[in-house]
Amino acid sequence: MNTIDVALICKALSDSNRLQILQLLTEGELCACELLEHFKITQPTLSHHMRVLSECELIQNRKDGTKMFYSVNCETLTAFRNLIGELVCKK
Repeated sequence: MNTIDVALICKALSDSNRLQILQLLTEGELCACELLEHFKITQPTLSHHMRVLSECELIQNRKDGTKMFYSVNCETLTAFRNLIGELVCKK
């Protein structure tokens, strides 16, 4: 994971709605309508948040009929966690 990828992920997670969305998705796959039930935002606003999370590859999506389902991209999230875990103060 390069520094640009890390910066994009940090920017995506700096929004409380996106952080909450990611937390919800760690429990399992959800469709957009299920995610909307947890927020007081419009569908276009949710789409914006999902696009930001998708562009930095924190989430993945799949379409089933007319519904869009989202899940955590565990590979990206694990790589990010490992990189952050390596950041320690060295005295």
